[in-house]
Amino acid sequence: MKPSRYVADHPALLGLVFVLFLVACGSAAPAAPQGLAKDNKATPSEQSPTAQTSPSGPPAMVDSGSARDPADTTTGGQTEGASIETAVPSQNQSNGQQSATAAGAEKALAAVPTPTPVPPPADDYTGPVGGNVGDRAAEIEGIKAWLNSEPLTLAGLRGKVVLIDFWTYTCINCIHTYPFLKLWHSRYADDGLVIIGVHSPEFEFEKDQDNVTRATKDEGIIWPVAMDNDFVTWRNYSNRFWPAKYLIDQNGEVRYTHFGEGKYAETEKKIRELLLETGAEFIGGDLPLPTDRTVDPTYLEYRGAEVTRELYGGYERGYNDFLYGRGGYFKQQAYYNNPNEVVDFEAPDSLDPHQIYLDGPWRVGPESVKHGRETDGNQDTLSMIYSAVSVNAVLTSESGDDYKVRVTVDGEYLTEENKGKDIIIGSDGESYLMVDGARLYEVLANSQYKRRELLTMSSDSPDFGLFAFTFDIYQKGP
Repeated sequence: MKPSRYVADHPALLGLVFVLFLVACGSAAPAAPQGLAKDNKATPSEQSPTAQTSPSGPPAMVDSGSARDPADTTTGGQTEGASIETAVPSQNQSNGQQSATAAGAEKALAAVPTPTPVPPPADDYTGPVGGNVGDRAAEIEGIKAWLNSEPLTLAGLRGKVVLIDFWTYTCINCIHTYPFLKLWHSRYADDGLVIIGVHSPEFEFEKDQDNVTRATKDEGIIWPVAMDNDFVTWRNYSNRFWPAKYLIDQNGEVRYTHFGEGKYAETEKKIRELLLETGAEFIGGDLPLPTDRTVDPTYLEYRGAEVTRELYGGYERGYNDFLYGRGGYFKQQAYYNNPNEVVDFEAPDSLDPHQIYLDGPWRVGPESVKHGRETDGNQDTLSMIYSAVSVNAVLTSESGDDYKVRVTVDGEYLTEENKGKDIIIGSDGESYLMVDGARLYEVLANSQYKRRELLTMSSDSPDFGLFAFTFDIYQKGP
């Protein structure tokens, strides 16, 4: 979708159009290996604005607020955090009658129409099976391991309402949805809601069971998690995004889908509706519906506002994925002739925005760019000019040893005003992060939107390896 010429000639409006697009798109996941799709963060009109798709591997992340999708390039990359908060008015019950339950329950269900009982499917069902609304939900298959649960099947969960959540643990859009998944699990598990997180990895290290187990513990994820390393279930649903949600009724039919962040109130109302069809009663008090996250007002007011797309370090998701809006190519051509070998890079004096620049010896591999030597003065750098509120980096250590990464913005150390939660401020003012595992690290968390600041990272360790940068424009929380 292209903006009109009038919008294109007015940068402020173009920025707003981009935000609205993000809210409608989301972030997508990486293309699945051997035929799987990966996204950069875009989504169709029914999808959220933040979702991710997969470039060379499988999935993508999408959100009615944000998601990633390899085929959808409207966002120009993974623009995390383009979910605009909107008020969702309550709907009257379809038959005009109120439930005869307690007063608290009346308030809780005011937004839910009176459900129509859904007859069970015939045993000889021959209709479509997959992930589209109206399909018999595809089975969960090809799972390497189950966490927090014994193996589950949808056939064995008939009578329950099931929420299938496709995610991967370094996806910032997926991370943004954790609080809402926790809310729904705490509210509705006793009423018959079963959340199953289908973990479909974007990077090879996300296939490691220890890494995924650590992530679930660190993030407080207690619902069942199925490790879909080979994207079997992903393909069963024809999924393309991270995160992606498929809501399945008591009879095994897909009744609702949402890709990316956002639309939390809409999703919860649908959960309530399907649970009511099972005979569940929400007696126990007022249950306010959640609201979407809010785009930073400075971004909305900024003339010529822009957001850096998701940038990848590896050559499999660098130059080639630029066609999908994934970016990440280094402006130097040397590594094309020497893939996987250490190459000396020299950053130019003037850097273009939204690109990764290397200085010193580095090795560009399929998924990441890695520092090419051990040093003692942080002389080798990785830099980019970004526009966003917050910046995150997916980092890991090949040897498994912890290492230090120095971080500066416009040549200055970070402060309490702009540092991400993983940044440490030393006694001498030095700002750095310690890479202690393969995960996503929050590098910058500005108090408001920043346009075209120079972010520089450096490390003396040869283990310093960057997989991806992600960016968002959500308003910073308390």
